[in-house]
Amino acid sequence: MRRTVVALLGPTASGKSALAVRAAERLPVEIVSMDSALVYRGMDIGTAKPGAALRARVPHHLIDLIDPDQAYSAGRWREDAIRTVGEILERKGVPLLVGGTMLYYRALVSGLDELPSADAELRARIDADAARRGWPALHEELRQADPASAARIAPNDSQRIQRALEVWRLTGKPLSALHGQGAPGLPFDVIGVALVPERALLHERIERRFGAMLRLGLVEEVRALREKHRLSPSMPSMRAVGYRQVWEYLDGRFDRAALMDKGVAATRQLAKRQLTWLRSFPGIVRLDGEKPDPVAALQRLLYSFL
Repeated sequence: MRRTVVALLGPTASGKSALAVRAAERLPVEIVSMDSALVYRGMDIGTAKPGAALRARVPHHLIDLIDPDQAYSAGRWREDAIRTVGEILERKGVPLLVGGTMLYYRALVSGLDELPSADAELRARIDADAARRGWPALHEELRQADPASAARIAPNDSQRIQRALEVWRLTGKPLSALHGQGAPGLPFDVIGVALVPERALLHERIERRFGAMLRLGLVEEVRALREKHRLSPSMPSMRAVGYRQVWEYLDGRFDRAALMDKGVAATRQLAKRQLTWLRSFPGIVRLDGEKPDPVAALQRLLYSFL
């Protein structure tokens, strides 16, 4: 009989991780990270990575897999997640996918798209073009070629604009037309559950959390990573929200006060993009995170699929 696995989704700072841990206090839950930044070793503060004590108490998977100067794809995560969920089910545990990387969730439930590999030369040309004209200008170019992709990509989201333009120039086809062509091939079913706080509360949490990250030493963490690894601001690890802004701060592009403002603004933009992704997924169950005990609702849902 096919099993059903719950995926707990939501924007950054929505409380997903805390809710998952509370569920693990009542059920034999093992958390499978669905976060593209948590795969990097040494990126702890800016990712709100669970500490060693918590991970010893509640099993966490797909965390600390690679160094920040290495590559990790949605395809690799999908393979790792399917294998990990299967292993948890075999030992009678309760797998709970948790994270806000919506591309990972879509890759899991809809399969992978047949997309061309990255082209370093073309990416360099796109980056040079962006340096001259700005990413909003390239976003407008993308809008002309691929309106559907442009509608879900922010005008300053350099990484996704670059990839969408790269696919368009390599294939002559819009990225949106290639999405969803891969076969899922999942050995289990997945139900998505969204934890979405009220907007003002989410913004307050984002500001509070980013301030706490700075106090905990996020700047020092990025400085140490730059000294230890051969990193560049174009690498996926350093494009992560928070890390990108600290990199620019360390390069002297603005002062500490501006770092706080830019970090909060970028995180709010990330949350907005995550919510846009969530609205595009069919069959998502919305969980009210403001009730006194939202974990009870998650617990009932997990119980129903045991």
